[in-house]
Amino acid sequence: MGVRNYLVEGVSGTGKSSVCRELQRRGYSAVNGDTELAYQGDPDTGEPLAVAAHEHHIWDVDRVRALIANQNHEMTFFCGGSRNFSRFVDLFDGVFVLQIDADTLNRRLDDRPEDEWGGRPADRELIVRLHRTQEDVPTDATVIDATAPLSHVVDEILRHAVNAAAGLTTSSPRTVRAGRTSRGPASPLRCSRPCPSCRSAPRR
Repeated sequence: MGVRNYLVEGVSGTGKSSVCRELQRRGYSAVNGDTELAYQGDPDTGEPLAVAAHEHHIWDVDRVRALIANQNHEMTFFCGGSRNFSRFVDLFDGVFVLQIDADTLNRRLDDRPEDEWGGRPADRELIVRLHRTQEDVPTDATVIDATAPLSHVVDEILRHAVNAAAGLTTSSPRTVRAGRTSRGPASPLRCSRPCPSCRSAPRR
């Protein structure tokens, strides 16, 4: 969908869906992967599965490839989480991972109804563990502090995306925060190409 394409990842509750909606509101091309690309399947083979589970929440790899190949927009942002991101992450020009602290995560999960992913005790326990281990998200990414107001979070994502297109990527690992940057565990925004659970939940 874009000449340059970016993945916006993060543990459930970090604000991926909200970022997607804000990007769309600003007129940017943005895909909510959790509602437009996701299904229940085997992360290794892509074969659809009848049993719904967090570890089966995957994206349609062929559809991701097709959307990226269709370069109708200057930039497109694919927002959401998947258990098979390793099968397509190298197609993206850059990867962002949204991060929040444990208190913020718990407050956000408190607001979720029980019929939504993260609203049940078992879901919540899993999300808290994944937040602690970060085992479910890409490691080679620019980390965005998503505790900031949504407008600031999106501003930072766009700033880095524009800088990457201009060849102005950061030279050292950073965690990006509203209005400033600080040293962090993440890698800088990657360029993979030369510069030119599924239940009923829309939020993950």
